[in-house]
Amino acid sequence: MTAKSQGPIAVVTGAGSGMGSETAKVLAADGATVVLVGRRLSPLAAVKHEITAAGGTAHVRAVDITDATAAATLVSWVEDHLGPIDVLVNNAGSSSPVQNPQYIDDDQWAGVIDVNLDAVFRLTRAVLPSMLVRETGTIVTVSSLAAVTPNLLGGAAYGAAKAAVRNFMTFLHTTFRNQGLRAITILPGETDTPILDNRAQPPSAELRANMVQPVDVARTIALAVALPQRVVLQEIVVAPTRQRDVAADLEISRWTGAPAGARP
Repeated sequence: MTAKSQGPIAVVTGAGSGMGSETAKVLAADGATVVLVGRRLSPLAAVKHEITAAGGTAHVRAVDITDATAAATLVSWVEDHLGPIDVLVNNAGSSSPVQNPQYIDDDQWAGVIDVNLDAVFRLTRAVLPSMLVRETGTIVTVSSLAAVTPNLLGGAAYGAAKAAVRNFMTFLHTTFRNQGLRAITILPGETDTPILDNRAQPPSAELRANMVQPVDVARTIALAVALPQRVVLQEIVVAPTRQRDVAADLEISRWTGAPAGARP
């Protein structure tokens, strides 16, 4: 059995890239023992190398969090080998290549809901018993401003999933806050992450430079986590200062996946 961690234990999903990897690095720099979770081992190992090279502590677990058994096993492994989980960061997310509900198929819709909502529920269900018994713990979920203003940029499935998970986090806040649980929702605006590469028209490097950067979200999460347990930042909007014209992107997204001849 691995020696129990001396610092807070933080589990970060989607830790192989983007906001997840940056969040893991910032939390580790702040003294947390970080468990890096994702589907692919190679990028997780690379993030672990960065963390350990900087003097931090990280563990890698290649897990498909959409699998209910795998999610429960992950939490059990952390509790058995490292100790109780202090912080869960639900960061893993996905979007569909088709944004228009007229053209998205069932598999794409279900896949987006599974990663962005169902996996959050499963991991939360697994960590709640220990947190509530100890009357302390923090669950952070990365939602999106697509939950507030859904449109074709993120797509129908993504907006619905992010709105649902925001609702779920609000439920946790209103239900368990008096038992010491902090439920925190992060609502980023357009962020320069690999998920943008899946769009019908990926933004240029110039446009991405003015977007929220993954490290901006990571620092926001770290701030919320580092505050005393008596304080909860229930919802945090992290948006770009400059608002860009997305009209052309919306028009392309409107017709992505449409059958031949559908576009006027």
